[in-house]
Amino acid sequence: MISKNSINKVILVGHVGQDPDLNYTTSGHSIATFSLATNEVWVDADKKKKEHTEWHNVVAWNKLADFVKQYVVKGQLLYLEGRIHSQTWVDKNNIRQNKKEIICDNITPLEWKNKS
Repeated sequence: MISKNSINKVILVGHVGQDPDLNYTTSGHSIATFSLATNEVWVDADKKKKEHTEWHNVVAWNKLADFVKQYVVKGQLLYLEGRIHSQTWVDKNNIRQNKKEIICDNITPLEWKNKS
């Protein structure tokens, strides 16, 4: 449910970093995970071209996860919509860990690639 006072909405267009992994929860729900790269290019004050690639961890559930596993491949250009989800935990070495993911609601391939 979305509060009237806030919105958590992400729109990304980028290339898939690796072939998606598909797993199942103990209750049988499918979950696909993959990375998506988005790129920025700009010219700095010294007229030098600069680039930055941002990597996003993407998660898709159920029917969308099944779609991802069947049709999404490394290098493919995707449009996706979703929301940011953060997790924090303390690992076995008592070190605090953080993770941000994009939970997908919609994926539209902007190009189709054959699975090898």
